[in-house]
Amino acid sequence: MKRKLIAALVSGLLVLPSLATAQQTFSVKPLVEKKVTELPAGDLFWRIETFDSKEQAQAAAGPLGLVAEYEGKVWLFELGRAGEASKGGKRVAEIGPLPKVNASQYLLRINEAGGPPGSVTPVHTHPGSEAFYVLAGELTQRTPQGVARVSAGQTLVGHAGDVPMEVLSSGSSELKEFALFVVDATKPFSSPAHLH
Repeated sequence: MKRKLIAALVSGLLVLPSLATAQQTFSVKPLVEKKVTELPAGDLFWRIETFDSKEQAQAAAGPLGLVAEYEGKVWLFELGRAGEASKGGKRVAEIGPLPKVNASQYLLRINEAGGPPGSVTPVHTHPGSEAFYVLAGELTQRTPQGVARVSAGQTLVGHAGDVPMEVLSSGSSELKEFALFVVDATKPFSSPAHLH
């Protein structure tokens, strides 16, 4: 009996790593966020810049700017008009125009996210817009409207609020990306959903 139990445990342990590989987790971590009560009228864009120091980035940030340190760099994520630039910043990307969001209070959030090839998020929605900047690897977003793929150095505007989506690491190397949000702060940040 003991031998059968040991054999079952050993064979179970041998199966577990392959199951873990097939179900690898897509990692999502908030990097920086702030709440605001107003957004400027007109089309809005996320601007991503890097700075030599956190102090420089904070001095350049406007009321809709978020400063974060990630992988040895200082980043400024600023919500504003197309073509704007911050003093002293090195431009990385501009993403937009973003889908409109109407709310009494807004949450601006930057997440760092990604994972090994094949990792995928659960299907979910957000109460506002989500945009992406890919640092490494390849990102695929699936929604009822179709499939979009972006690689390192590219951006994706994403969709308006409450659109079901899943995001996956679809390249041959690990995905690293920023997810940039403008959402209704009075609603749950993320809700489970289904893709039809």
